[in-house]
Amino acid sequence: MPKVKAENRCRQQRREGQSSGIMFNTGIGQHILKNPLIVNNIIEKAALRPTDVVLEVGPGTGNLTVKMLEKVKKVIACELDPRLVGELQKRVQGTCLANKLEIKVGDVLKTDLPFFDTCVANLPYQISSPFVFKLLLHRPFFRCAILMFQREFALRLVAKPGNKLYCRLSINTQLLARVDHLMKEWDGLVRIAFVRKNKTLSAAFKSSAVQQLLDQNYRIHCSIHNIEIPENFKIAEKIQMVLKNTGFSEKRARSMDIDDFIRVLHGFNSEGIHFS
Repeated sequence: MPKVKAENRCRQQRREGQSSGIMFNTGIGQHILKNPLIVNNIIEKAALRPTDVVLEVGPGTGNLTVKMLEKVKKVIACELDPRLVGELQKRVQGTCLANKLEIKVGDVLKTDLPFFDTCVANLPYQISSPFVFKLLLHRPFFRCAILMFQREFALRLVAKPGNKLYCRLSINTQLLARVDHLMKEWDGLVRIAFVRKNKTLSAAFKSSAVQQLLDQNYRIHCSIHNIEIPENFKIAEKIQMVLKNTGFSEKRARSMDIDDFIRVLHGFNSEGIHFS
């Protein structure tokens, strides 16, 4: 990464920390998950149950934690930074959620993992690999883990033989678990939008190749969920409806930020249209 961009990112992270009264330690990979659409997407993918015990690694200030506490029996949150532990405790103090939260302070790599049904974690790059191996060796077995990684690391987890990213991590992970890249839809959406970044999204999605791909994905989605497709169904009309309803039909990719694209992706996904 160019030095200037790295410095700009550090300044932005410091400003975010100062706005909440905390200076985040980027040296250990601290980053706070703030976007509510990503939080909701993670929770949706986890398919949480009221009887679940959830292991959360790196809860930060609790944006994801609080949402999960509303849906499960218990959340065991493992946090290294005592300052963030204090913030999380204050957030649930005096509420009905407090009794459902257990906090473990310390390095998750140096402690035994408790019993849990589901693991949800937003992990810094530095501990991604050792934590995955620790998780794979954990007993008793758990139902699933929804883990957010840097893109390159995530691609190594799902890489197949012959792929340049295929490695020891890939084969060991796939030997012991079924691995899916759940939020890769992001790349599909952004690729379409930036083919002609000066075009409106409405125009970008009129490509016949794009419509054919999304039509195929939509029909697969409907078959899985037993949704009947009307005889006069046209994917082009549904695409334009989503863009209009989200308010981005006449927007251009070059002027949209991350939150804008997440809203567009959420709009498509809510209508059963996927990009992966």
